[in-house]
Amino acid sequence: MNPGNISTEDFYLIEQSISHHLPLIGFHQGEDSNEKGIESYFIVGDYNPDSFRSLVSELDANGFIPYINPAGNHYKINIVQKPEKTQSRLHLNIILFIATVCTTLFAGYLLGQGDIWKAIAFSMALLGIIGAHESAHYFAARKHGVNATLPYFIPGFPPIGTFGALINVRSAIPTRNALFDLGYSGPLAGFLVAIPVLLVGLKYSTVTASADLALTFMPPLIMEFFTQLVAPTVTADQMLIVHPVAFAGWVGILVTMLNLMPVAFLDGGHISRSLFSQNIHRIVSIIGIMITIVLGWYVMAALMIFIFLMGKGHPGALDNINPINRNRKIMALLILIIFILCLSPAPITQM
Repeated sequence: MNPGNISTEDFYLIEQSISHHLPLIGFHQGEDSNEKGIESYFIVGDYNPDSFRSLVSELDANGFIPYINPAGNHYKINIVQKPEKTQSRLHLNIILFIATVCTTLFAGYLLGQGDIWKAIAFSMALLGIIGAHESAHYFAARKHGVNATLPYFIPGFPPIGTFGALINVRSAIPTRNALFDLGYSGPLAGFLVAIPVLLVGLKYSTVTASADLALTFMPPLIMEFFTQLVAPTVTADQMLIVHPVAFAGWVGILVTMLNLMPVAFLDGGHISRSLFSQNIHRIVSIIGIMITIVLGWYVMAALMIFIFLMGKGHPGALDNINPINRNRKIMALLILIIFILCLSPAPITQM
């Protein structure tokens, strides 16, 4: 009896490795390994973080990855096969970045009504926010020994000119602390860069009596505060026309909010999974999807639902026993506050 497609020989190798490091009680064979929700796993009677790290190293050398989770009075260890290592494609990172520079310059040119300097400012501001976000993920991964690629920027269409960027995490995340760090680092870095971008952009925004066509949005709390602080005063019969740099700042706030939604494999999903069990994480994911729908981001909500329904659940870290430490719990509270400050309803077009 063995899990999934693992051969009998490999099954006994895994069994011996586990029993060498941890007190093995037995093996639970799922009734149907292809049926969602029915799994196979080893059962151990005790847990020691040092012993589990040794087990991870030993199984890694043999091409397998163990995940340990609480299971009543015992612990269960799920085994997955280690994916094949892929080659880095630096040329693709460079090509996509150059393409995204071009598409954001074009979007900024349209936003700035033909002003090339506004186009450059918009592109630099937006790519600075997105670049900070993904670079923070990359360095957090490096810090914890997780194999990750450099950011892949994704070119897009006006009015934004990009669909963001991503890094490809190519190895398992060792601990809940590491999973939390990979989750929060990007949104926090992007948010910190978006703040001065917003301040500068709002300072240079202008006031008009009316507009024939306008993209009107209810600003998030953080943007509302900065608008009152630095933007020109707007009377009841006037409208604030945001500078392209301010628009880039708003996009950065929006990216922070959507990434912090505690759903599936989003950054907020990583944070949620580092804090909670897989079952609670599923419930929190549903709440995150509902919030996204209420705010009017229907396309993003549909994508979240697709990922949620098609996925097999967030596996969490290799070691899902040790909780995150006290400093990270404080950081989790700060991230929650940032998430609330960034909540932004979808904009509407007014004629």
